[in-house]
Amino acid sequence: MTGHRPPHLEDRPTTTSRKGFFFVPGDIVQTPAGTVQKGSAYVEWEAHEHPAHSLPIVFVHGGGGQGTDFKGTPDGRPGWFDHVVDAGYAAYNLDRPGHGRSPRHPDVLGSTRPPFSYEFAQRLFARGEASQTQWVGEPVVGDPVFDQYMASSGALASDLAASQALDGDRVARLLDVIGPAVLVTHSAGAPAGWFAAARRPGLVRAIVAIEPFGPPFADVGGLGELTWGLTYEPLDAEASITSARFREAVPRLRAFEGLPIAVVVGSASQFVEWAPATAEFLRELGAAAEVVDLGDHGVRGNGHGLIFEANSAEALVPVLDWIVRAVARDTQWSAS
Repeated sequence: MTGHRPPHLEDRPTTTSRKGFFFVPGDIVQTPAGTVQKGSAYVEWEAHEHPAHSLPIVFVHGGGGQGTDFKGTPDGRPGWFDHVVDAGYAAYNLDRPGHGRSPRHPDVLGSTRPPFSYEFAQRLFARGEASQTQWVGEPVVGDPVFDQYMASSGALASDLAASQALDGDRVARLLDVIGPAVLVTHSAGAPAGWFAAARRPGLVRAIVAIEPFGPPFADVGGLGELTWGLTYEPLDAEASITSARFREAVPRLRAFEGLPIAVVVGSASQFVEWAPATAEFLRELGAAAEVVDLGDHGVRGNGHGLIFEANSAEALVPVLDWIVRAVARDTQWSAS
């Protein structure tokens, strides 16, 4: 945390806003203990007193993280959530089912994979390359910033196919409540955005995929091959095509036709080399996808955790610029 002052005494900007929280209810299922919900999702929201933008931004965290990934940085600075509210957007922040404040019980949601380790986090977020300069502190046990990040980290579900589809369904149901929005996803939260777009094409107006899960058809971190390109289940539930045929000829999906998507990567991230293939796959689906390399916008030294690195506020600037342009293009496209 920054300095030695208590968090409530730190120097932070004061914003007049409305805020609240609610849950996207889960499915009603029967268990030996009785009737319960499966996969409810906690959502917090905040809007500036005088919003400047009509479309809200919905944040979907990555991996074993939680919505706090966007609420603040491990060293105590404001996160992207607060920054977009200050920029005049309404912001919604989702804890994916089984993460953060969204309940998990193995009898309901199933088992998890091994816990997220310091060693894996070191490889993913701070690989020690000279070009990666924005990680705050030292990525070692006992470093207060790294310990803060690890304290919030959970585990992925064992059944990633079911988990991704469930995440996407909850984002889709959230959009049923709030209406059209721009989705901002991170890492393993990206499939939730793809599924939500497939299920609510009129409500997803644009997607910013920060360092998205991929590349297409890869075995990501030993989790198993992405059978359907960027997901473990087909995005189109009605598709009669086999996964093998899908690999040979990716079909265009009506829900993705013309959808603005930014694949955002840090200049020092290993995802830089994968981003073009991810964007190309999304274009094959029909999306208007492009790569946004932060280095091309003068924001350099970022790795996979760019949303909470030292220059995280600067990294958001090209993203917000892209959203403004994308929503304008989307409005023109919708009206045509």
